[in-house]
Amino acid sequence: MKAKSLKLFSIVLCALFVLSGCQSMNNTAKGGLIGGGGGAALGALVGTLVSGRSDKGKGAAIGAAIGATVGAGTGAIIGKRMDKAADAAKQVENATVETITDANNLTAVKVTFDSGVLFATNKYDLNSNAKSNLAEFAKILKEYNDADVAIYGHTDSTGSDAINDPLSVNRANSVANYLKSLGVSANQIKSVEGKGSKEPVADNSTAAGRSQNRRVEVYMYASEAMINSANNGTLK
Repeated sequence: MKAKSLKLFSIVLCALFVLSGCQSMNNTAKGGLIGGGGGAALGALVGTLVSGRSDKGKGAAIGAAIGATVGAGTGAIIGKRMDKAADAAKQVENATVETITDANNLTAVKVTFDSGVLFATNKYDLNSNAKSNLAEFAKILKEYNDADVAIYGHTDSTGSDAINDPLSVNRANSVANYLKSLGVSANQIKSVEGKGSKEPVADNSTAAGRSQNRRVEVYMYASEAMINSANNGTLK
């Protein structure tokens, strides 16, 4: 085995060994471990493995670009705060909530809304149930207003990109605009994008898979201000 390959293999084994001992940890503990991880390569690998399979690429892009080192204490503090945000989001009807790892290897929250719950077929006007669900979610975003937000719209592969791409953009914008109308700061929402059918999470050849692919995802992740507060010991 070549030296480069052996080194990469060793890193993978180390990361898997570390993670195998973390299965019972909550995100506070994971945040401390990941935040204090030695070496950029190992940190990035741990972040990828902790994230869900569908978020390997996207998770790496979520997060404030910072120059400061994120220490173990910072990761633990932010992990604890994001745990609380995730628990609050789980109370929102029709929301599927997961914790992932952002670009800084810090805990982030992914909230997914099924497009079938939010919109009529091929439409992007929010229905009444969707507005009720998003009103509850808006309260959480306002409570955790030091978390930055990214919103992504997705479709299944039925139809052409000429239809799916603008539909996904419009649906993401509908969610973003409604949240802002409820008092969520426009400055908190850092990104609103449509992904069309390009990032499926399930098999588009089945009805069940297509249903999962039609979705709007909202990410809550540590802002630079939150990271600085955690570094300074002032984040609660």
